[in-house]
Amino acid sequence: MARRPHRQTRPARTTPAPSPVSPSTASPCPCGRPVSYGECCGRYHVGPATAPTAEALMRSRYSAFVVLDASYLLRTWDPATRPNGLELDPTTRWTGLDILETTDGTPFHTTGTVTFRASYTQQGHPGALHERSRFTRHDGAWVYVDGTYLD
Repeated sequence: MARRPHRQTRPARTTPAPSPVSPSTASPCPCGRPVSYGECCGRYHVGPATAPTAEALMRSRYSAFVVLDASYLLRTWDPATRPNGLELDPTTRWTGLDILETTDGTPFHTTGTVTFRASYTQQGHPGALHERSRFTRHDGAWVYVDGTYLD
C-alpha cells in the first residue's frame, strides 16, 4: 500500500524583524518561533545537535542567513549539490520567515519539502524569496538538496 505524503499547510504569518546584529543566545530566534535563539536555531548552528525535521532545518538555515553563518549553510547542504563556497551579502537584511507548506520531512521520512517565503531588504528595497526547498537525509541528518523559486 502506498504511503500518503504528510502534508501540512499553514496560513501565512508575519514574523518580527530580526535585529541587524547577530543575536545572543537569549535573543528571540530569527526564524520566528517564540523561543530564544539559543534554544532554537542557535543550538544547531553551534552543534552537535541536528535539526529533527526538514522544517527545523529550513528554519535554522534561514537563521544562518540572518547571522551570516556560511559554514553552517555549507555543512547542512547535500554533498551532491553543495557549492564549493558561499559568499553571503552582509547588506541584505532578512526580516521574516513564513513557512507556507511542508510535505513529509518528519523524523519518520527520508525526504521532504518546505515551501516558504523569506522577506528581506537590500539597499533599502524590500523583497521576498518564495521557494519550495527539497531536503533529504545524509548520514542520518537532514540536509538541503535544492530549491525551486516560485512566483
